[in-house]
Amino acid sequence: MLTIFSKEIKAFFSSLIGYIVIGVFLLVTGLMMFVFPDTSLLDSSYATMDQLFALAPIIFMFLIPAVTMRSFAEENQTGTIELLATRPLRDIEIVLGKFLASLILVLIALIPTLFYYYSIHQLGSPVGNLDSGAIMGSYIGLFLLAGVYTAIGVFASSLIDNQIVSFILATFLCFFMYWGFLFLSKLPVFFGKTDILVQMFGIDYHYSSISRGVLDTRDLIYFLSVIALFVAMTLVSLEKRKW
Repeated sequence: MLTIFSKEIKAFFSSLIGYIVIGVFLLVTGLMMFVFPDTSLLDSSYATMDQLFALAPIIFMFLIPAVTMRSFAEENQTGTIELLATRPLRDIEIVLGKFLASLILVLIALIPTLFYYYSIHQLGSPVGNLDSGAIMGSYIGLFLLAGVYTAIGVFASSLIDNQIVSFILATFLCFFMYWGFLFLSKLPVFFGKTDILVQMFGIDYHYSSISRGVLDTRDLIYFLSVIALFVAMTLVSLEKRKW
């Protein structure tokens, strides 16, 4: 697994992929938090990072599929998937290596946003007047969300040889998993408490809960279960190619 992990990390930073992903994420979030007047912290009366945690899931919905679309699609296009399969590596090691490499790249993009936290901490009146617990919970939720998006992206890449189609499919699946169940719960066929049950299948319900600073084990289990589900489906997809 470490071999695949290091190979993928080197591939990200030996090309422009890693730098573009990190640069675009920081540029967009920086503009939203400090430049655009409707969302700028400098024009706000409260010391908060809600802008970042509300915007990041939407940005990740496009950036993470762009990172993961090459995971298996490129291997299939170039024919190196056969070489990879002949190495003394289990399928789970290959999948986890690619999954963790993409997730680490997203984590590297998140680390510089701690500067936003420091800025808000210093701008508060008095200094440090912000809810650090809620911010920490939101960071945990955002990292778990990135894990789900990454697992979805790797799964989509394993299904399709074309990287562009893989990107589109992964973006759609991320969108559906985040908001799809919320929209479905609004249908008139769901009434009483059934609409809440439908919403609980979606990411938005659990991400919003963690973003309030409440680390509920049910939310953690949900995120880890969805990641495990898509990793398992990726393994099935690889096995199906062998069949």
